[in-house]
Amino acid sequence: MGRGKIVIRRIDNSTSRQVTFSKRRNGLLKKAKELAILCDAEVGVMIFSSTGKLYDFASTRFRFIAIWTA
Repeated sequence: MGRGKIVIRRIDNSTSRQVTFSKRRNGLLKKAKELAILCDAEVGVMIFSSTGKLYDFASTRFRFIAIWTA
């Protein structure tokens, strides 16, 4: 007996949306780091929040250059 499907849609409550964003962002950045370490891969991730704040990860050998102009 497995889990039921959930519908992926925008979270209406702004506080819940921000908490979910923060948790998923941290999880995604952790997965990117693990991928780089375990598979000796060059990984780069850029995430922009709804307020425009940039969160990023780059593996040590990967030159990661982000130019953000508002």
